[in-house]
Amino acid sequence: MTLAQQIDLSRTTDITPDGTDYDTVRQVIEMLTLDYQRQPSLEMIADRLGQSPTQLQKTFTRWAGLSPKAFLQAVTLDHAKRLLGREELPLLETSFELGLSGPGRLHDLFVTHEAMSPGEWKARGAGLSIRYGYHPSPFGQALVMITDRGLAGLAFADTGDEVACFDDMAKRWPNANYVEDIEATVAYAARVFHPERWSAEEPLRVVLIGSDFQIRVWESLLEIPLGKAVTYSDIAQKIGQPTASRAVGAAVGRNPISFVVPCHRALGKSGALTGYHWGLTRKRAMLGWEAGKG
Repeated sequence: MTLAQQIDLSRTTDITPDGTDYDTVRQVIEMLTLDYQRQPSLEMIADRLGQSPTQLQKTFTRWAGLSPKAFLQAVTLDHAKRLLGREELPLLETSFELGLSGPGRLHDLFVTHEAMSPGEWKARGAGLSIRYGYHPSPFGQALVMITDRGLAGLAFADTGDEVACFDDMAKRWPNANYVEDIEATVAYAARVFHPERWSAEEPLRVVLIGSDFQIRVWESLLEIPLGKAVTYSDIAQKIGQPTASRAVGAAVGRNPISFVVPCHRALGKSGALTGYHWGLTRKRAMLGWEAGKG
């Protein structure tokens, strides 16, 4: 049986939370990205989506914990100045990107982590069993990948992109043995995406599989405090490689545990959001969702 057939069989129920909620929110965020300077009203956004303002308000608030208006206010230039001024980062003209650089942080997950040895990483997954499954998340379909030692991968896919998402992750550890096991991965998905499960008494265990340099970068990401943002050069300084900003950026982009290891908190030298492996709209959705949960 092919991977595509396996995934299709596993998706016997709609795994997008609340039906089409995420697609609705994605469209709203895209509109705010394009039209934030015009401060579009709820009525304007609802009209474009063919929904009633009341329906849209309820959907967005249920998903993000913020109304569309509050979400828009959270990404204004004034808010950006308050957040990034603490870091003395230069401001971009694009207030949306700046405004979302600091409203929330997942320290509440109480993550505990360990790293695989350099030898294990060089084996490119040989002898490693990785179980995986797709689960509902606030950001579309989440591909959760685990080992016996903890969460090793977290990725996201839109409907129809499941195989490409899996291939993207699997090529990081091409010699590993992959086994679909939704029953094993569901508990990790629940821990990550349900704030009521975030507990210091039950920390989320993650295992970092990468080079020594990558792991040092990822560990630095885990230390970014609530409401803060750092640049790639900040991280380079912290890990004792002050001239390695470009390499740091590459390592951030290779972070295999999205959302939990907050690569979305790392900015370019100018303060810009410099892309996100699973799409900037999804990155903004994450940050807005965090703001609503914070």
